[in-house]
Parts: sequence; C-alpha cells; structure tokens
Amino acid sequence: MKFYDREKEIKELQRIDELSVQTAQFTVLIGRRRTGKTTLMTEALKDRSYLYFFIGKKAEQIQCVDFQKQVEVVLGLHIHGQVTSFAALLEEILVFSKTRKVTVIIDEFQRLADIGEGIISDIQQVWDKHHADAHIHLIACGSIYNMMKRIFEDRKEPLFGRKTARIDLKPFSTSVLKQILQDHNPCYTPEDLLMLYAITGGVAKYVAQLMDDGCKTWEDMIRDVCRPSSIFLEEGTELLVGEFGRKFQIYYSILQLIAAGMTSQSEIDSIVEKNTGRYLDTLETEYSLVNKLRPMWAKPNSHGVKYYIDDCFLMFWFRFIESNRTLVELEKFDLLEEAIRKDYTQFSGFVLEKYFRQFYGEKERVTEVSHWWDSQGKNEIDLIALQRLDHHAVVAEVKRNPERYKPQELENKYQNIKKYLKGFEVELLGLSMEDM
Repeated sequence: MKFYDREKEIKELQRIDELSVQTAQFTVLIGRRRTGKTTLMTEALKDRSYLYFFIGKKAEQIQCVDFQKQVEVVLGLHIHGQVTSFAALLEEILVFSKTRKVTVIIDEFQRLADIGEGIISDIQQVWDKHHADAHIHLIACGSIYNMMKRIFEDRKEPLFGRKTARIDLKPFSTSVLKQILQDHNPCYTPEDLLMLYAITGGVAKYVAQLMDDGCKTWEDMIRDVCRPSSIFLEEGTELLVGEFGRKFQIYYSILQLIAAGMTSQSEIDSIVEKNTGRYLDTLETEYSLVNKLRPMWAKPNSHGVKYYIDDCFLMFWFRFIESNRTLVELEKFDLLEEAIRKDYTQFSGFVLEKYFRQFYGEKERVTEVSHWWDSQGKNEIDLIALQRLDHHAVVAEVKRNPERYKPQELENKYQNIKKYLKGFEVELLGLSMEDM
C-alpha cells in the first residue's frame, strides 16, 4: 500500500529538523504499535541524511557494534576502538554534531530501559554535557505508551524535561480510511467501510495488510482475518503482553470483561472479585486503551461511569478471536469465520456509533463530542456534537438500518437535554450506514 496522509506530522518533523541546524532538538514520537511511526520518520526524512538505530533485544555491546558501523558509513566518523555502550556512542555523535548537523532516530527507545540498568541515566548525562553546543536532532520513537510517558514525563526519571517536542501519532482518520478504500475499491459499500474500521480502527499496518492482501470487500476482510497465517490471530496477545508485561493477566481480564459488555466498575469488580478502580484508571491514563465515559454535562465525580475499549482492533479481537480461541487452536478457521458472521451485525452497531463520534470529532469546527444517558441508564442519545463557538449542536440517533430511526423517539429524548442547549441551533438527525 502506498503512503497515505501524515502531512501535518511530516511538516512538523521537517520543521524541527531544520531548527536543529541552530540548536539541539530532542523529539519524542509516541504511537500505538503498528501505527506507522517508522514509515513516517523515513518518509519525512527521505531526502535527508540520518542515522537509524533500532533497539532490539540483543545485548547492548552487540547492538553498539552494528550502530558504530552505521556511524562510520553515514557520517564518515571513525571512532577509535570499539564502543560498548549507547551513551558512549551518543556522546561521540554529539561531539561530532558540534561541527556538522546530525539527525539520529532511536526506534523502540523504551527498550533501552530493559536492556541495562542506568542506560537512560547515562544518556541524560551526555545529553546535558554536550547538547548546548550541538546541532543534532535526536528522535526517540516508542510504541509502549506507558514506558515512553514515564521515561520522559515522570519527574523522577533522568530524561524528564529534556524533550523539546512531542508528537503523538494517531491511527488514520475516517476520511483517510475512505480515501484508501476508494483507491482499492471504487465501488466500495458502507458495509465494506464499516468492516475496515471495525477490524483496524485506522491502524496503518492493519489497513495496509488488508489492502495488500487484496481485501476489497467486507467478506474478503473476514476471510483474511480467519486465514491460518493471519497476523490478526495473535496480534492482540502480542500487543497486550508488550504493554503490560508481568501485569498482563489482570489487565487482560478487565479488558476481556469490558469487551463482553460489562462497562461499569461494579460489574467488573463482581467478576474479578477485587476493586479494579486503580487498574481501570491506569488503563485510561497510562495506556490509553479504555475511555471512561460519563453523560455529557455530568459532573466529574458523578456516578454512572461507563468504560469502553478505545481501540477498535482490540474490541474486535476480544469479541471474535479471543472468545473463539478454541477454534483457532483446533485450526477450525471455517467455523471461526462462521462465528464472526453470526455475531458481527450486533457488534457493528456499537462500532457504527464509535465511527460517527470519531467522524464528527474530526470536523474542523466541532469542539466536543460525546453521548448522553439519564441517571437510570435509559433514554440514551448516541451522539452529541457541539460547535460551541458557533452555537450549533448535532443530536443524533445511530442505527445500522435507517428504517429503524424514529424521529419522535429522538425528539422525546432531546427534551431531557434541551435545557443544556439554550442558545444553540440544534439539528436532530438519524445517522445510518447510508451516511458513512
């Protein structure tokens, strides 16, 4: 699949790279696994010279040997003797950059903390020692969100306060997903688009995998997910183990319960048999895997909180792949496909709501998007999008089938929130697959 989107991120990386001609820049690039961080960096810097260090799981000394060779080839910098530490290699590069501008990408930066105790502290020391006179653009790229956040934003960590810019790479927007599908299947249907969104959530690697496999329709996509060699079958486990490490089991259990429809903490606690409030907060604030939702206009400490998995792929994976793990292990992929087809329509109703909330959230003048339900958990309104500066609001019911939309029912629900929208021009809409 060709390169899509990322114009803003490319311009920002290039702008920072140009600034480094004058003063040292330390950019932190964070993004969910498979969002295309490496591709973004190489695209932004394709006409420029740069060093690219991928931090693997090998010993520090072994990796430094490979990186030292690259330094000699790219910079023409011959380092006497063999460098055995990342900090020592970075110091050589920093000293060199005092006379010539250098760009360095350290990919999977967070792995440095696992490879050796003190590596991050050593990097901080050489950065503080030399960066004032250096002409370097150091890009630290990482996919383990909580570790990258801790390394650079925890006051107790050595590199706190050292970054000069932070870029969060998000999945593709709904408009880009439509563009990609249009390029691969000009006659695509709303069902094709919804399936692409449900499986990938716009994550670049997943979208590229489906497009490169020739999946032009929703049926193609289901078959691709259910192939014996499909990357999607084990992707959820790899993603969660990478994020949670030794705490995998408790977080996994919570996410599994949320995916099964248990969206309140009380429901989750009753199954796990412990207070999961701390874990739910961590999943939201540190891992960005769940959203804690209250009805729009609810007070911050109000009851009635609902938790949802924010990652479309993980929702899909838990609902259809992991819940049918026995079929995967028995290699009964035809039955797995049958199970997905059987339950997908009901599941996709929720995905469609998420799609439209994201779609409206991406509109230029929209300032807030959420939904609403009353204190009894009834009279739910699927989507409320506010343009506060324009005093305009969209209040919408989302249905797969437009014939199920009942304007009077929405009007009745709207009466419960009318007091919050005084002075607003309000549109009451029924949104369906046809509006995608």
